[in-house]
Amino acid sequence: MTTHALPLAVQLYSLRNLPHTLDEQLAAVAAAGYRGVETIGDHGLSAPALAELLAKHHLQAVSTHVSLQKLEAEMDAVVAFNQAIGNHVITVPYLPVELRPADGAGWQELGARLGALGERLAAAGMRLLYHNHDFELAWVDGDYAIDWLLSGADPAHLQWEPDLAWIVRGQADPVQLLQRHSGRCPRVHVKDLAPAGQGEDEKGFADVGFGTLDWATLLPAAKAAGAEWYIVEHDLPRDPIRTIQRSMETLTRLAALV
Repeated sequence: MTTHALPLAVQLYSLRNLPHTLDEQLAAVAAAGYRGVETIGDHGLSAPALAELLAKHHLQAVSTHVSLQKLEAEMDAVVAFNQAIGNHVITVPYLPVELRPADGAGWQELGARLGALGERLAAAGMRLLYHNHDFELAWVDGDYAIDWLLSGADPAHLQWEPDLAWIVRGQADPVQLLQRHSGRCPRVHVKDLAPAGQGEDEKGFADVGFGTLDWATLLPAAKAAGAEWYIVEHDLPRDPIRTIQRSMETLTRLAALV
């Protein structure tokens, strides 16, 4: 197994198009040297079955992605499942268009809605995070939508999982945003952006270190903002196993900078 100084995990969404079983996917993640995974719901398994697979491959569940609708409708079940697999971080990964506010006040109200959920999760010993795409970097009423959202909740009840590539795609400065929300970013998504006009079959994304992002600057900035885990993700990798391997190689090489 590769050794490294960074706590690195894989968002299992990156591997969703493989024909492999989850057991085989986790084996590949572990073989590449990762210590953790970010799950997506329950992967069609019972909590004991998923916990057994994670233990088999010596992997820790460091977060899970759960939709806002499911979290509101089934919080007790989500909490019980994740407690059973040893995960204590719940992340809302995406907002469908119909749930996206139109103004700053609306985004702040959404933050308050999330904060109320986060307060309930905190009582169960869990943390709530919000993961961004590019639409949260829209400039709304004098600030970014993500800033309005985070301002609507107590940081103790709502934290942020910044996706650095989506921030750059949204034409914002990730270092500036990491500094603005320092201490509120315990999980950070690391993915890269292909040069303009390249990687179109991969939605314009790239393996970490094989794109345009400045990791020598971004990794220390993420650490300073409170990163506890760096989660590798690629939305549509041509070769998912190669993606997690090459991203691990880059991050291992840069670990000394963090």
